Amino acid sequence: MRHLLPAAAAAKPGAIGSAAEAAEAPAEGLARSLQGVEVFDLSGKAVPVVDLWKDRKAVVAFARHFGCVLCRKRADLLAAKQDAMEAAGVSLVLIGPGTVEQAKAFSDQTKFKGEVYADPDYSSYRALEFANGLFSTFTPSAGLKIIQLYREGYRQDWELSFEKNTRTKGGWYQGGLLVAGPGINNISYIHKDKEAGDDPAMEDVLKACCS
Repeated sequence: MRHLLPAAAAAKPGAIGSAAEAAEAPAEGLARSLQGVEVFDLSGKAVPVVDLWKDRKAVVAFARHFGCVLCRKRADLLAAKQDAMEAAGVSLVLIGPGTVEQAKAFSDQTKFKGEVYADPDYSSYRALEFANGLFSTFTPSAGLKIIQLYREGYRQDWELSFEKNTRTKGGWYQGGLLVAGPGINNISYIHKDKEAGDDPAMEDVLKACCS
């Protein structure tokens, strides 16, 4: 599911997508659902998730979990656009459902240059109502993508993938992406993965963040 704020709707603060979509998914409602949700940086410091875009514009990606091969590919797709984001004054952030230690492992393994945060309670995923469950995780298209990624040299970190909190919670959530800020309620784009590997179109992300 993708919602992009068109120029025609720019006069309506908090609107996302078409007029009908704006009624269904107002940015203020999204931000309100995230109030009180905290994530943790790599030092273990708690940060209100809305502070990630309160005073700046940011692309905030939500990974399925830190061992996920599909998420490692998405991190690379975003990193490839990071120069364009930085030129536009936009920060690149990735949040994963897991522990700070898992976030550190992901950062070390992928050399991802954006900011990385852990959401050990999966609070932001529940607040944003990301897809969750067996049938959104194991799909034919996700399987084909994984095969292709292995051919490209990507690998799943099975140790991270089979840690208890990933098995019991995080591994069943799908991810997503939003473009937001500056301002807590200024959410201009949101993508919610319908299934594992449902990547947003990078041209839509760049249009929302950098045009």
